[in-house]
Amino acid sequence: MNDLLLWVAVPYVCLAVFVVGHVWRYRHDQFGWTTHTSQLLEHRWLRWGSPLFHLGAFMVIAGHVVGLAVPASWTESAGIDEHTYHTTAVWAGSVAGLAMVTGLGMLCARRLLTRRIRLGTDRSDKVLFPLLSATVLLGISATAAHNVFGAGYDYRSTVSVWFRGLFALRPQPEAIAGAPLLFQLHALSACLLFAAWPFTRLVHVWSAPVGYLVRPYVVYRRRAAPAAVPQAGGRGRPAAGPRRAA
Repeated sequence: MNDLLLWVAVPYVCLAVFVVGHVWRYRHDQFGWTTHTSQLLEHRWLRWGSPLFHLGAFMVIAGHVVGLAVPASWTESAGIDEHTYHTTAVWAGSVAGLAMVTGLGMLCARRLLTRRIRLGTDRSDKVLFPLLSATVLLGISATAAHNVFGAGYDYRSTVSVWFRGLFALRPQPEAIAGAPLLFQLHALSACLLFAAWPFTRLVHVWSAPVGYLVRPYVVYRRRAAPAAVPQAGGRGRPAAGPRRAA
């Protein structure tokens, strides 16, 4: 019963909240569907922390997609053996995790140490930042403890099987029930993060400015040179004219 509760009921409830919460947020809070940026209040820490966090996050997400959604048989058929896959995953994941942790640490420190930003922190941020930090740190700790300094753990034969079974509507709680504790805690914290997602600033990831790449330019040009205005003494000066957009 405990396995069914933790590895079937909790994930499905979190996924349901994730989907329904986004629909509710879009219908009732479209004006709040933003990053709530505080760049005007402080930009030095943000200048370095935000790119590091986002770059690391993109790499981590890509690694999770390959590691959880792609079966081992697929990578082997592509000519990537297990040793090559795990070596690449460990080192690429370590770099991505380090970048993400560094960026997230700078963003959290910026929010705690800058008074104006700290006063503007709302309740959703007070839930998001600790939950996101816990999820990231648990994932890095699991990788470091078992695949960097430990004997190695093949999560694709356990955690990945459980993950794919949820979306195939054939849950296999026994696949993750025997996984190491750090991997289990990382999976549970990720489920909670998905449940909190629709109610935080994370919704901005679905509003990437794709149209910015193809929108027309706004070109400014001067008016034609105006005729000289006669003045006393026979001299003239050009009349000032406003600029216009073309």
